[in-house]
Amino acid sequence: MRSKIPSLTALKSFEAAARHGSFRDAADELCVSHSAVSHQIKQLESSLQVELFERKSRAVSLSKRGKLYYPVIRDAFDRIAEGTDLLLAPQSPGILTLQLYSTFAIRWLIPRLQKFYSTHPDIKVRINTSQNDVDFIHDDVDLCVLIGNRSSADIHYDYLFTPQLFPVASPTLLSNIDITSPEQLAQQTILQVYPSDKDWYLWLDGVGAHGVDPESGLQFDSYDHALSTASQGLGIALGMQPYVARDLRAGFLVELFAGQRVTAAGEWYLACRRDKADCAKIANFRRWLLQEIKEDSDLSDARKDKNKPI
Repeated sequence: MRSKIPSLTALKSFEAAARHGSFRDAADELCVSHSAVSHQIKQLESSLQVELFERKSRAVSLSKRGKLYYPVIRDAFDRIAEGTDLLLAPQSPGILTLQLYSTFAIRWLIPRLQKFYSTHPDIKVRINTSQNDVDFIHDDVDLCVLIGNRSSADIHYDYLFTPQLFPVASPTLLSNIDITSPEQLAQQTILQVYPSDKDWYLWLDGVGAHGVDPESGLQFDSYDHALSTASQGLGIALGMQPYVARDLRAGFLVELFAGQRVTAAGEWYLACRRDKADCAKIANFRRWLLQEIKEDSDLSDARKDKNKPI
């Protein structure tokens, strides 16, 4: 059972008075009389049986107990305000709520997002990152990127790409060891992405490597974390285009076994509710993203002709 919560009106008066250090200024902010604020705070003190303010002839200041209570109440009102903004903002026609996997957001989309804003300054993109699939009926999400197949007639799918997998490591690490075959990975620290734990097994099976345990090393919740760790020389990660392209070009990472890439399981799609696919903000973002995918040379080997009506 939840403990008794004091009057919300009294708490608002207390928070405003504590923030201003004045009952009169709090009254002006709340559009009530000075005596109303004073009365609410007295009621709160009586209810709590605690003196919250030290009253002087021309000023008030928080008591020792009031100083403990104020940050709690201030933060509670801040969270209520933030939650209210979050609830109401997605209803704005100018805000596009987009759910992505964190690595796709950090390593591919965000560096390109300014290009979208330059041509669509009236649309503001709100990004949620999650490993879970969107429930378009219950979630306040306009578009999402997902891995899988076209599985629902109520969803519109735009095919993006099918990534390729391949091990990568830092030049510093490779300068101290000699790896010429996949089986030698058994003696190295493997960096595993546990929400995608089948990927390492898929690559090992695809190249016919045996005796390597992908679960034996460090584990991370995203490809971004695993690749960043690999670039620091702390192990061998599985690379996935297009997320590792810039690191390869910059020389932060090196592909271990050229010519031994394996196609990942599951295709990547941009998805939205079918009845909202032509909504202006959604349609504009879909067109822009598909063009960016098409122009990305790092994805030239990872695209198939899949954008056909179903």
